[in-house]
Amino acid sequence: MLVLKNITKDYIVGDTTVHALRGVDLEFRKQEFVAVLGQSGCGKTTLLNIIGGLDRFTAGDLVINGKSTKLFKERDWDTYRNHSIGFVFQSYNLIPHQTVLSNVELALTLSGVSKSERRRRAVEALERVGLGDQLNKKPNQMSGGQMQRVAIARALVNDPDILLADEPTGALDSETSVQIMEILKEISKDKLIIMVTHNPELADQYANRIIRLLDGSVIGDTNPYHAEEIAPAETGKKKGKMASMSFFTALSLSLNNLMTKKGRTFLTSFAGSIGIIGIALILALSSGARAFIGRVEEDTLSSYPLTIQGQTVDMTAIMSSMINEQKDLEKEEGNVYSNDIMEKMMAVLLAEMTSNDLAAFKEYIEDPDNGVTKLVNDIRYGYATPLNIFKSDTSDGVYQVNPGSVFEELGMGGMMGGGSESAAMSGMMSTNNVWTELIGNDALLAQQYKVLKGRMPQNYNEVVLIVNEDMEITDYTLYALGLKDIDSLKEMAQELMKDPDAEFDIKQSVYSFEELCQLTFKLVPQTAYFEETDGIWTDRSDDEEFMKQVVEDAEEIRVVGVLRPDGEAMSSSMTGMVGYTSALMEHVIGLVNDSEVVKAQKNSPDTDIFTGIPFETEETESEPLTMESLMGYLQTLPDAERQQAMGSIAAMQQMGKTEAEILATFQTLFEKQKTDATYDGNLALLGVADLDNPSLIYIYPKDFEAKETLSSIISDYNKEMTDAGKDEMVIQYTDYVGLMMTSVTTIIDAISYILIAFVAISLVVSSIMIGIITYISVLERTKEIGILRSIGASRKDISRVFNAETLIVGFAAGVIGIGVTLLLTIPINAIIFALADISNIAVLPVGGAVILVAISMGLTLIAGLIPAGVAARKDPVTALRTE
Repeated sequence: MLVLKNITKDYIVGDTTVHALRGVDLEFRKQEFVAVLGQSGCGKTTLLNIIGGLDRFTAGDLVINGKSTKLFKERDWDTYRNHSIGFVFQSYNLIPHQTVLSNVELALTLSGVSKSERRRRAVEALERVGLGDQLNKKPNQMSGGQMQRVAIARALVNDPDILLADEPTGALDSETSVQIMEILKEISKDKLIIMVTHNPELADQYANRIIRLLDGSVIGDTNPYHAEEIAPAETGKKKGKMASMSFFTALSLSLNNLMTKKGRTFLTSFAGSIGIIGIALILALSSGARAFIGRVEEDTLSSYPLTIQGQTVDMTAIMSSMINEQKDLEKEEGNVYSNDIMEKMMAVLLAEMTSNDLAAFKEYIEDPDNGVTKLVNDIRYGYATPLNIFKSDTSDGVYQVNPGSVFEELGMGGMMGGGSESAAMSGMMSTNNVWTELIGNDALLAQQYKVLKGRMPQNYNEVVLIVNEDMEITDYTLYALGLKDIDSLKEMAQELMKDPDAEFDIKQSVYSFEELCQLTFKLVPQTAYFEETDGIWTDRSDDEEFMKQVVEDAEEIRVVGVLRPDGEAMSSSMTGMVGYTSALMEHVIGLVNDSEVVKAQKNSPDTDIFTGIPFETEETESEPLTMESLMGYLQTLPDAERQQAMGSIAAMQQMGKTEAEILATFQTLFEKQKTDATYDGNLALLGVADLDNPSLIYIYPKDFEAKETLSSIISDYNKEMTDAGKDEMVIQYTDYVGLMMTSVTTIIDAISYILIAFVAISLVVSSIMIGIITYISVLERTKEIGILRSIGASRKDISRVFNAETLIVGFAAGVIGIGVTLLLTIPINAIIFALADISNIAVLPVGGAVILVAISMGLTLIAGLIPAGVAARKDPVTALRTE
């Protein structure tokens, strides 16, 4: 079974060679109890280690079951120790942080035995040595004799062929020694036991064969054995499955070891988490900042959409024309020279004025295949059709609330001349309209506004009143809507004109939600101003009684809700306004297009329905006035004017005037009656519009990145039109907001990356520290390494154990880092909210947290590779001797 053929073992110590074994020749039976006796240093333990595969012989051959081991590889020795050898040591060599059951199961784990089978066999082995009731104890909770029994159970659990015992009773009292020897003697009935001992009495009493060594040589053998034939040397074959430790076993060993040093493990993990905390905080802040910027972008772009006008000017070209092109001219000192830019600027202005084909572009952007709809929150269309809204109550006269008439009522509508006063008035007049169309994105509206009362508009005849964050509406809006008496404002204006320092006792008005939600207005289409008489349509908007009746008969518009900007929204598209849906404008356009006056003009495209005079065209030739054409024209005049003209003709005829003289008299009058109107101009005056051909397009990108993509899509559209020879369909526009805001996100990202780069240094440093801690752990667990190697663990298994330890520490560091970061975001968000009124600015993304934990584990694993490699390369014999 086991043959040692001329085994020698030499150690090199400095410049000296120590001969531990000198040509040992021994053969062993399959079942016997062999005691090896000799003085310290005679080679007993070396012999045992070579038989157990822990040490390698220098020369000779070790033959196992007829197979030579000369060509054994490292993995063959590992398998041999795991399946054929069981070690029992003087110092027990139990792993302290494992239970008794786990210590015994360990060899089976390396053998690939299932969990249930491992437990069954380990329990049987412990019961065999009388420890069936001590399964869950730790080694430090047991006596020396009990620990030695555990070691014996561990040696037996894998059913080895050979049991090697190195001074198994050396640390035990005599009574316990006898108990252990009895167990070994019982085992020797079916196994080979080779025991090294200093106690000749125990050897004589229990062993059936005693071998004596002296200075590395066998000097006595009480029961020698020589097999009749030994097979020729050949490559050894593994018995059973090659030993291998699963990663989960490695994790279990490492976790148990770490849990025995909880304080140090926590401090190590916390130190490793510092870098993670720094990066996680920066990631949380930058992520929150990007989300905040995204909200600002979305809110800002809801107030400043990408606007494309039917008639537009390339402002870039105009600004370029204002550059001083005379800077190279020689100038004399003491003179001031003119910078002549007006001529060039006017030329450029006229040249760069272009018409955008918005009908074709509208069709293009609404095509889902072009991807525009995925990039926007909404697309709104503007039309030339005026939205005429009047106060419902006409008891004090007709009052128009949109377009606002506040300045007209104050007599300031014409103050648009020169001077700074007119400039200021021009700015004020630009805010006349307090009615504006709501963005058509319900989600964005819900994000920007909070409904204080009522609900959002759902039908064309429903609107909402929007107050500011302080629950206020400007008095201008109140005057414009007729909620405050315009006459009181007129009186104040008159007083101020007399005395600019006049003071007024103005009381703040208060309105309840219920009052505001009961407000109604009247919708009057532009065409309702006109009335037909004898085929001629007349504008009756200056007729108070007529307009009063029109307003009373008009459709009602109701306020259905009161809104306020949400405190989370950085920019709201409107405040102090009345908001309506696009359905209202579509309804108005439908009313206008279906009106009688519009139909009359469309049915007479060559005639001005407001005068009855044909439209002038370039093809119209000037015809001489005849009595027939004069009489035809007079028939179009009102009765009084016609009768007066006919009387004049009759009087001139009585006076003997010729026909030519009469026609000459009426020539000037006839020419004055020519109309300057046009067909298109009349339709525009009536507010006619085509829903498929807007005059403005408002595009609301989701964010600035989407806006840039939209710009690219428009550029692609323009290129497509140019390539097709349709230059008139090229879209021109100027993007002011984009020029101001494009770089904001880039700056935030750059700052985040720089900060992360700095903090990453601490992460690397903490990982190196974990590597050092792991190396310390290697030094502390050197004996454990030897124990694992003695039961068949390979170098790879040892490396896996310490890699598992670094992974656990890295995972703990990552989890602690993320946990601390989440806790720190609470006060950080509170402080930022208190200082800047911005909530949830620090938000750690889930994906980012997972990645950071993975990075922590990866870095600690890398940092632990060297210590793990050192552990794997440790000599098992040396490791077992470590205390």
